[in-house]
Amino acid sequence: MQSCEVKSAALNEPNINLMGQSLVKNYIHIVFSTKYRAPLIHSPYEEELHSYLGGICKGLECHPIKIGGHTDHVHILCMLSKKITLMKLLGELKAHSSKWMKTNDNMLKNFFWQDGYGAFSVNPSEVDIVIKYIANQKEHHSKKTFQDEYRAILKKYEVEYDERYVWE
Repeated sequence: MQSCEVKSAALNEPNINLMGQSLVKNYIHIVFSTKYRAPLIHSPYEEELHSYLGGICKGLECHPIKIGGHTDHVHILCMLSKKITLMKLLGELKAHSSKWMKTNDNMLKNFFWQDGYGAFSVNPSEVDIVIKYIANQKEHHSKKTFQDEYRAILKKYEVEYDERYVWE
């Protein structure tokens, strides 16, 4: 009973503020590749894949902001919901989208995503920069491989890694 009395007293005390809401705003830039960086993401499925990934994000209350990529990887900028872990989001994105890709074309029956991923927090003041970066993937990859791009992202975010375990 004592804890109920304390809570009741706090509610009646005018100078005590209780925080009843959980307020979250986590911009996340997610990057992952096809297994062995196989160049399997092409028209007509590329745009549909990006839309499908966005639909998965929406269904998990992780508002998609920009989705793009190139033939061997995707970038997703979204708001991470307070109701789901990052690991769960990635598991759902990869599992459902790889199954979806396999149903589109017999040539994609061996479509798989790599096991790993990169996920990086984005400062709200840099969201527009990341949106433009994702939108310019085709142009960007005319000059740079996915591996070089990913190494640069890891360096920017000061992520330590062992080259032997990054690629599969």
